[in-house]
Amino acid sequence: MPSLLKEGDIMIGGIFPIFNKQDDGAFSFEEYPSQVKCKVFDLRAFRWTQVMMFAIDEINKDHNLLPNISLGYKILDSCSSPANALRAALTLASEPDGMESSDQCHPPISALVGEAGSSQSIAVAETLGPFGIPVVSYFSTCACLSDKQKYPTFFRTIPSDYNQAKALASLVKKYEWNWIGVIQSDNDYGRNGILAFTEEVQRFGVCIAFTTTVLRTYPHSKILEVVDIIKYSTARVILAFVPEGDIYPLMKELVKQDITGIQWIASEAWITAAKLSTPEMFKSFGGTVGFAVQKMSIPKLQPFLTSISPYTSPPCLGDCNSSYSNNATFPKQLCSREENLDYTDVFFNVTQLRVSYNVYKAVYAIAHALHHMLFCETAESSNLEQCFNASHITPKQVNNYLKTVQFVDAFGETVLFDENGDPPPSYDIINWQLKDGEVQHVTVGQFRTSGRANHEFTIREGDIIWSTGKLVPKAVCSEICPTGTRKAQIKGMPACCFYCIPCTDGSIANTTADCFPCPQDYWSNTGRNNCILKTAEFLSYKDPLGIALTVMSLFGVCLSLTTFVVFIYFRNTPIVKASNPELSLLLLFSLFLCFLCPLTFIGEPGVWTCMLRHTVFSITFALCISCVLGKTIVVVIAFRNTLPGNNTAMKFGLLQQRLIVCSCAVVQIFICLIWLKISPPFPNKSFKYNNKKIILECNPGSDAAFCVVLGYIGLLSGICLVLAFLARKLPDNFNEAKFITFSMFIFCAVWLAFIPAYVSSPGKFTVAVEIFAILSSAFGVMVCIFGPKCYIILMKPERNTRKHITRKIPRKDF
Repeated sequence: MPSLLKEGDIMIGGIFPIFNKQDDGAFSFEEYPSQVKCKVFDLRAFRWTQVMMFAIDEINKDHNLLPNISLGYKILDSCSSPANALRAALTLASEPDGMESSDQCHPPISALVGEAGSSQSIAVAETLGPFGIPVVSYFSTCACLSDKQKYPTFFRTIPSDYNQAKALASLVKKYEWNWIGVIQSDNDYGRNGILAFTEEVQRFGVCIAFTTTVLRTYPHSKILEVVDIIKYSTARVILAFVPEGDIYPLMKELVKQDITGIQWIASEAWITAAKLSTPEMFKSFGGTVGFAVQKMSIPKLQPFLTSISPYTSPPCLGDCNSSYSNNATFPKQLCSREENLDYTDVFFNVTQLRVSYNVYKAVYAIAHALHHMLFCETAESSNLEQCFNASHITPKQVNNYLKTVQFVDAFGETVLFDENGDPPPSYDIINWQLKDGEVQHVTVGQFRTSGRANHEFTIREGDIIWSTGKLVPKAVCSEICPTGTRKAQIKGMPACCFYCIPCTDGSIANTTADCFPCPQDYWSNTGRNNCILKTAEFLSYKDPLGIALTVMSLFGVCLSLTTFVVFIYFRNTPIVKASNPELSLLLLFSLFLCFLCPLTFIGEPGVWTCMLRHTVFSITFALCISCVLGKTIVVVIAFRNTLPGNNTAMKFGLLQQRLIVCSCAVVQIFICLIWLKISPPFPNKSFKYNNKKIILECNPGSDAAFCVVLGYIGLLSGICLVLAFLARKLPDNFNEAKFITFSMFIFCAVWLAFIPAYVSSPGKFTVAVEIFAILSSAFGVMVCIFGPKCYIILMKPERNTRKHITRKIPRKDF
C-alpha cells in the first residue's frame, strides 16, 4: 500500500481517509487482485495527515520531550473503508515480507493514530487489541468503543457519542421539539449514535417521525427515496448523524430539488466540514445547528502547510499529480512547478482547528506516554535520565502508560483519558450563518460535562439565526391541546400525534393535557378550563312556584281563620251546635296549623327547618284527622242513640271526645320524639338529579320513621273513612257523615297519588309535591266539612233552624 514514511527510533502508525471512496473493480478470482484504487480526494483528511507529521517534527525538535530520541511515522490511506483500514492496520503492525531485521528495516509501530470513522476504528481496534497495540483515534465517536472488554487498547481524543447524544437531547428538550426526523449513516457511527440519542430523547417524550439511512456508496435511486421521505414528512426538524462523505450526496440532491424550510441538526462529523459549508448548500441548509469538538489555533502549523510540495515533501498517497482540491476528479497533466496556491483557502486556516487539534493531541499523548516510560528520575540527580532502551519498547507497555498519561499541552489544555479511554467531553454549539457571501461556523454556546451525570448547557439564543430567521422553528406532530380539551391518541401514530377533544361535562383541563373531574360542589364552565361553584337549588320564596304555594298556604290560613271567626260568631245557631262546636273549632285550629306547615318547606333547608318540616306536618295532620275521627264517632254514636234501649251517647260526652283526640295526637307526638332522638331529619346536598346544580333538600334521616308517621296518619284517615261511610245514610237533613266521607275520600286520594309523585319528582319539585299534597288534603277537609255549614250560615240563614236540621228526608243510595 502507498504510504507517507519517515524513519525514526520509535515508529508511530497513522491511518487517515485521504481518499474517501474506493474504486471497486471486478474480481475474476483467476489472478491476484490488483492494488486498491481510491478516488475523491479529501483535502480535510489530508490536512490531518499533515498535522500528524507537523506534531512529530515539533516533538523531535523539543529538547524536553523525548530528548535524543526521534519519532518516525508511517501513514496509510483507508479510503474510508473498514476493509482497507483493516488492511492498513495489519500492514503497519507487520514486518515487511522477505526482509530481515536491520538498520534499514522499518521497525514495527509502537502505537497507531487512527481512524476517523467508527466502523474503521472498530475493525482496527478489534484486530490490534489482542496484540496490545494502542490505537488513539481522533474522530471516532461511537459509544461502543468505550467498551474496554472488547477494545482494551483503544483511546481517543474526541468525546464519545454518549455525551454528544446528551448534548443533542438537551438542545431538543430546550426548544421543545418533540417531532423530529432522523437520518443515520449505514454504519456503526450512525446506528450507535442514533440509538444513544433516541434513548435520551424518549425520556423527554420526543417522538421520531422517521428514521432513514444514507451512505456514500448508495446508488442515486436510494438517495432519491430518502429525499422523498424528507419532502413528504411533517417533521420540520431533522437530525443527521452522518459523516461528511455520506451526507454530501443527499445535500446535493436536496439543493437540486430546492427543498427548504427544514431546521437541520448536525452531528460533529459534518457541522464544520468546509466541503459542505458553501453558499450553494446554504440555500437548503442555512441555520444548521450542531455540536463540534473544541477548536484551537495552532499558528506554527501554517508555515508547515504552506511549505507542502509534491516535489520536496514525502511521497504522496495515490496520484502525485493530483491538485489539492475538493474535486472528485483530478487533472491528468503533470505539475509545472509554477502553480500558485491560494493561501486564503480554508486548508491554510489554522485558527479554528477542531479534528486537526485532536490529531495533534493524539500524537502528543503517545509521545508523553513514551517519555514517561523511557525517562525517570535518578536518586543522584533530580534530572530525568533515560532508563529504558527505546529499541526494547513493546506496544503493550505503551498502552499501559497511555492509561495514566496526563499533561498540559502548549495551549494550556489538559490532555488525559478516563477509565474507558475517553477524554473529558466538551462541545461548542455551532450555527451556520452567511456573512459576506461565505458560510461561517459561528459558536453560539457550549456543552460541558463534569461527570456522567452533571451537564452544563449554555446557549446564546440572540446569536442564533435559524432556518426560519430569528423565529425558533416548531417541531410538533400535533399542537398542544388548548385548555378545556384532552389528548386522544391517533391510532397507529406515535404518542406525539393526537387529536384534541373537549373534556366531558364536569371535568376540566387547564394546565395538563388530561381532563380531571371537578370537586363535588363544582362544575365545569363552558370553556372546560375552570371549575365553578354549582348553583344551589331549593324551593325559595322568590321562585314563582314558591310564591304560588306561599299564596295558597296563606289563603288557607285566612280561610281557616275566617271560618273560625264565623263559628265563634254564630256559635249559638243550631247548625253550629249540631256540628259539635268544640271539635269543630279544634279541627279549624289544626287546619290553621296545617296551612302554616308548608311555609316551613319553603326556603333554604336548615337543621331546625328540616326537623320542623316533618314533625310539624306529622303532628298537625294527626291532630286534624283525630278531630275528624272524633266527629265521626260522635255522629255514629248519635245515630245509634236513636235506636230503642241504646244510651251510648250518654256515656260518650266531651271528656271522651277530648280523650280520643288527645290520645291519637299523643301517639304521633311520641313517634316524632323517637324519630328526632334516634335519627332526626337533616339538611342534605343532593347531586343525583342535576349535574350542574346542588339540590338542597331535607333528608328524612330515617326512612322507616318517615313511613311510620305517614302510615299512622293513613291509619287514622282510613278508620275515619270506614266509619263515615257506614254512617253516610243517616236520615237527618244535615248528615255530617256524608261530608266527612267526601273529605276522607279526597284526603286518601291525594296522599295515595302523592307517593309516586314524591318518588319521581326531582329536586325542588319533590318539596313542591309534598306542599301540594298538604294543601290539597287540608283544603279538601276544609271545604267538604265546613263549606256546607258556612254556606248555610252566611248564604241561607233561613235553613239555620233546628226544625230544618232535624227534618227527616227520604233515603237515597250513596
